[in-house]
Amino acid sequence: MDNIWFATITDVAASLRRREISSVELTHTMLDRIKRLDPQLNSYLTVLPEQALAQAATADAELARGIDRGPLQGVPIGIKDLCFTKGIPTTCSSKILAGWRPDIDATVVTRLHAAGAVTLGKLNMTEFALSGYSPGWPVPRNPWNPALHPGLSSSGSGVATAAGLCFGSLGTDTGGSIRFPSSWCGVVGLKPTYGRVSRYGVFPLGMSLDHIGPMTRSVADAAAMLDVLAGHDPADPTTVRAGSPECSAAIGRSLKGVRIGFDEQYVGGGALADVTAAIYAAIEVFKAQGAQIVAVTLPPIDDVLPAWAVLCAAEALAAHEATYPSRAADYGPTFASFLKYAAQLSAKDYAKAHLARLNFRESFQSVFEQADALLCVGAFLTAPPAEVVDIYGDYDPDFNTFGRFTAPFNLSGNPTLSVPSGFTPTGVPHGLQLVGPQFGEAMLCQIGSAYEVATPWHKRRPPIG
Repeated sequence: MDNIWFATITDVAASLRRREISSVELTHTMLDRIKRLDPQLNSYLTVLPEQALAQAATADAELARGIDRGPLQGVPIGIKDLCFTKGIPTTCSSKILAGWRPDIDATVVTRLHAAGAVTLGKLNMTEFALSGYSPGWPVPRNPWNPALHPGLSSSGSGVATAAGLCFGSLGTDTGGSIRFPSSWCGVVGLKPTYGRVSRYGVFPLGMSLDHIGPMTRSVADAAAMLDVLAGHDPADPTTVRAGSPECSAAIGRSLKGVRIGFDEQYVGGGALADVTAAIYAAIEVFKAQGAQIVAVTLPPIDDVLPAWAVLCAAEALAAHEATYPSRAADYGPTFASFLKYAAQLSAKDYAKAHLARLNFRESFQSVFEQADALLCVGAFLTAPPAEVVDIYGDYDPDFNTFGRFTAPFNLSGNPTLSVPSGFTPTGVPHGLQLVGPQFGEAMLCQIGSAYEVATPWHKRRPPIG
């Protein structure tokens, strides 16, 4: 079990059941690794050794008695710090919530606990899940190269998962915050259909755009986590009454006859050369596995992208009405300027953005009359130098370039899967993105896992201890 911290959830689950390692031993190993490496990576805000070891002991005892809660039982994971955890600090990386301890668990946390998962701690993020950090708070470092940016708001989740400081993590995505850190840290990120996973007890950025999903080191692991997280929740009326996504059952299925849509003009619209080249290479991989590549045309992206900033800002302002503007000085500069921008919007601005979103969402679904999934770029560039991204600057509502390959699918609510697709000559990871029809997560996992089998990218690990 050398380097067990880089094993998959699937492999660890099998080892626990074969009694090759106990959950307590595994958890001690992960806590020791966090203590040794995370002072340089800053992926965790709060580490929970006592709770984690108690949960691990419970998992071991239950497995010994033949109580099997599924593949997450006894497996150490990390939780993004905007998910409420009862009696445990939940800060959203902001002075606004410093010291706050919720009196409830988020539904996603409850479901992970019910599945027997071990909670290692709360993961770092940008302030309230936008793009900037709050001064005075630690900034996560990319494990492939600490001089590079680790991604957007789920940066701590991406860093911890890539660095072997957890076996999987919870991320959230409002405009790309699962997909950017997944692509830039070289991990798998699954953004489910809007309403597939409960948002109850997850501090909102934009209520109608927020998605909660897993970040892992394999597609099979993301599938296993989503099967646990998904389901209707009476506490969140936006959750749908759909059955289990059954993503794990799709792992290993053939791609023969699967139709993968490709809009060449869209993919070529602003992505850097390394990223675009990986998409064309992936097409050949899919063809070799029997998939059909189908030419499709997306609705005009440029017509809908401006709607994202308006909708997200207005909904964030509503979520922060108890503390803004009364505590404006306690926000970091990026989020404070975002709320200031929101306060200047009108009802007409929101209505126009909402109508643009509706028109795009309905038009976009027609793509899936021709294809079972869409292949495109996951992030338009590889991880840039950290200093290039102004993490303390004012918010720029011109999201058109940065969000071109991510925000449209928050506006439409479609599920997406980000999978490692290669490395630049200097060893910087990048990822491809698969987009599915509403509730098409199983098909995405089928395609993504087939791509993994045919490529080595998901097996590479960052150059850390």
